[in-house]
Amino acid sequence: MSTEANKAIVVQLYEEVFNKGNLQLADRLIADDAVEHDPNGLPTPTGPAGLKAVVTMLRAAFPDCQQIIEDLVAEGDKAAARLTFRGTHQGPFLGVAPTGKHMSITEMIFYRFVDGKVAEVWTSRDDLGAMRQLGLLAEASPAHSR
Repeated sequence: MSTEANKAIVVQLYEEVFNKGNLQLADRLIADDAVEHDPNGLPTPTGPAGLKAVVTMLRAAFPDCQQIIEDLVAEGDKAAARLTFRGTHQGPFLGVAPTGKHMSITEMIFYRFVDGKVAEVWTSRDDLGAMRQLGLLAEASPAHSR
């Protein structure tokens, strides 16, 4: 697959699967044994089922959520995206009752492709910023000098 084809898969993931909830498309875009490496995430099933579970959870908690691709680059069998996630917390999220608060965080995600499908994903996002924006953590106050 070309780098342009790999980038097109990432665009479809966000525009169609995450933003519009087209879960069936996950079966075409994600390898059956695809693995997500997320140091802060919960264990999710591999393959399309894992993506479907994440999208379903996010769309239930943040029904107005949008993932905006800010930058997308590709080389060889990999692509990298810098994203902005925006949404209003209107449903339970990881055991937290809805706060009604809007949040906007940055994510960095790398993809590896095999045979025209996503085979591996490495995710890094601003979970601390999300918790602060939802009111789950107090803002740090600057130290006062004497």
